[in-house]
Amino acid sequence: MATSKQGPFDDRDGWIWFDGELVPWRDARIHVLTHALHYASSVFEGQRAYNGVIFKLREHSERLRRSAELLGFELPWSVEQIDAACNEVLKANGWTDAYMRPVAWRGSESMGVAPGNTRPHLAIAAWEWGKYFDPEIAREGIRLEIAPWRRPAPYTAPTESKAAGLYMICTLSKQHAESNGYHDAMMLDWRGRVAEATGANIFFVKDNELHTPVPDCFLDGITRRTIMDLARRRGVEVIERAIWPEELESFQQAFLTGTAAEVTPIQTIGPWNFEVGELTRQLDKDYEDLVNGRIPNA
Repeated sequence: MATSKQGPFDDRDGWIWFDGELVPWRDARIHVLTHALHYASSVFEGQRAYNGVIFKLREHSERLRRSAELLGFELPWSVEQIDAACNEVLKANGWTDAYMRPVAWRGSESMGVAPGNTRPHLAIAAWEWGKYFDPEIAREGIRLEIAPWRRPAPYTAPTESKAAGLYMICTLSKQHAESNGYHDAMMLDWRGRVAEATGANIFFVKDNELHTPVPDCFLDGITRRTIMDLARRRGVEVIERAIWPEELESFQQAFLTGTAAEVTPIQTIGPWNFEVGELTRQLDKDYEDLVNGRIPNA
């Protein structure tokens, strides 16, 4: 996984957009009794800028507002204002290639499970961040453990939102995987079906067809949809369906997709082995060309 050489995230030079204005990086602070810290009333986005252009910015801003609504609070900033703020952050910090993190949360006006009169807040930060997984390792394919935690049913949590609270089991699963010598973990859903990795969607290749789980209890990722479009451009059939773990032995290739992970080949998942094959490499290249403006947007 990529690590930063810029030091701790609370002690850096630069600018963060905070509730409508740019503030010095170290001054972007919240109170310890903020509702989000205690009750996970927070949503966020992860997006990347390539050559000074934030990839699919509008879709990310729309999803941020939608995620907040699913958690029961409305952001007072429009999609257009959030787009503008993201571009302002990128310019102010002088980045052309960067990872960006918009995050929205309920404030500290009241404390308790019920949010009361808490105000919504929004901050946007950006920093230089390379590949999520070590490129040398990713080239040969990463190794995934089967996660000890499962994605919850949609009737138990707001699974369509990119909510901070839903990532607790992702943190636990990835920590467990790394402690056992793996790079990440594949999570099953509450039914025992294949769902996703801890921060990325998953695809499988069989006889030049692309198979991927139906996103009925996890995010239908923006990168996921992009890869599906790129595959269809090449005449590849894309099949969204329920996938059971015992089917994994029938797939030849597997890879992850996400804003951070981009397209990352998989070598093993638990006892199952995969090759880093031609279709995986082609879609990786297509995605790289797309985000860098070398082919038309999907």
